[in-house]
Amino acid sequence: MAMRRPRPRTRWSALAASALIQCFAGSSYCFGIYSPALKASQRYDQSALDAVAFFKDIGANAGVLSGFLASWAPAGRRRPWVVLLAGAALCAAGYLPIWLAVAGVAPAPLPLMCVYMLLAAQAQTFFNTADVVCAVENFPDRRGTVIGIMKGFLGLSGAILVQIYRTLHIGPTTFILMLAVLPTAITLMLMYFVDVHDSHERYNKRFLDAFSSIAVTVALYLMIIIICDQVFTISSAVQSVCFVILLLLVLSPVAVAVKAQKPESMQHEEESTSEQRTGLLSREDVAEGSGSTALGGSDQDLSQGKENLNVLQAMGKLNFWLLFVAMACGMGSGLATVNNISQIGGSLGYTNEETSTLVSLWSIWNFSGRFGAGFISDHFLRLRGVGRPLFIGATLLIMGVGHAVISSGLPGSLYIGSVLVGLCYGCQWALMPSITSEIFGLNHFGTIFNMVAVASPVGSYILSVRVVGYIYDMESPPDGHGCQGKKCFALSFMIMACVCVFGSAVAFVLFVRTRTFYRRVVYARLQSFLEK
Repeated sequence: MAMRRPRPRTRWSALAASALIQCFAGSSYCFGIYSPALKASQRYDQSALDAVAFFKDIGANAGVLSGFLASWAPAGRRRPWVVLLAGAALCAAGYLPIWLAVAGVAPAPLPLMCVYMLLAAQAQTFFNTADVVCAVENFPDRRGTVIGIMKGFLGLSGAILVQIYRTLHIGPTTFILMLAVLPTAITLMLMYFVDVHDSHERYNKRFLDAFSSIAVTVALYLMIIIICDQVFTISSAVQSVCFVILLLLVLSPVAVAVKAQKPESMQHEEESTSEQRTGLLSREDVAEGSGSTALGGSDQDLSQGKENLNVLQAMGKLNFWLLFVAMACGMGSGLATVNNISQIGGSLGYTNEETSTLVSLWSIWNFSGRFGAGFISDHFLRLRGVGRPLFIGATLLIMGVGHAVISSGLPGSLYIGSVLVGLCYGCQWALMPSITSEIFGLNHFGTIFNMVAVASPVGSYILSVRVVGYIYDMESPPDGHGCQGKKCFALSFMIMACVCVFGSAVAFVLFVRTRTFYRRVVYARLQSFLEK
């Protein structure tokens, strides 16, 4: 019998295309690069700049619209390219007016600038929702791992974009224009390949491991060149060579997808003629159906299968609000840190080069948390049925330590503290979507996890605008030269440390409430996948 040619679009091509889109989608993490230029050109004080950053946080994290768009079609007939196309349009519509304003061509008042920033950052949620939902539906038995991969590449995107900024030696204003053009163009080129495929076909896990290895390699390489750039004087030619190597590493998922598609296509040919396999798929459908149960509020609910919940039903559960509050504490304080990292560095005497390095390193720690939390929580869930909320509680405690370190204002405290905060902030973004998909089901996963993500800008507004910005302006001298010394942020970060401890307590309550569900339902489903 003639062998079927490899299909041009499979779950592997979707994963590779999604990974590439994620690599350039995290423009919101680059706010620290151009925020000084934005502040100077528009003559903002710190509270006004934090207001713009708050709307950035709303746009980058409140992805309810993208969730509804991703969920409008029944499972199996998703159209992720529609979500990606909307994201590309929003990216251009937001960053282009910001570029014109900073360049002095079309200045905008503060309310209008907030709207522009909201649109620009909202694009990130459309990119992220399409890629994450598609990956989870293509690999439902490895959702923690693929969410870690997708969120990890998104976390690395800030460092990748900063490397482009440094290699091309462009100014902050031109960098904003690049943010309008580059993610939009890449998304339009690759959105055809991002699609949902049959999740019940067998696949070789080593190819998924290859994607994980690539993500780790890119992170390590970025960290090496960032540190070397600080220690040594690197010529433009060497920078260009390093950047070419980085691009090759970023593009390497395409090679893995091409290699993975051939054996999967051959296997598809064999399995399509096997009645025994058809029976197995039916049993797996039952297993998946029982695994996508919704989580109620009682022990009886935990042990019984239920229908997938929609967003309104999910919001009626106490567990939804426990997760929401924990995320508001963790994500909100993390965003408050990265949004103000340039101003924190300036008040402590760091140079512009050092603060841009901190932004790049933040992306590395962010990636490490996203990737590591997904992989480690998957491991313990498969090994012992340990519920993922336990890891949220632990990481929030560590994040509180990081905030306390920054508040000390000691030499090197910003580097050490940003490592801890960045790692734990990334962990929240890997753990939260996995938990949402497990306790509320997959049918409305995109909408529900984006509704939980609204906690991020809510927490950011309270902590960044009402705490950090207010205290900074209160401590600033009346001459308008900006605050200097550790007094500018010490109290703010001690408050955020306490907030994280409170969030950790809430997360541990969620862990206690859901541990029976994880042991009886989620763990049992994963074991059924392994037995098949």
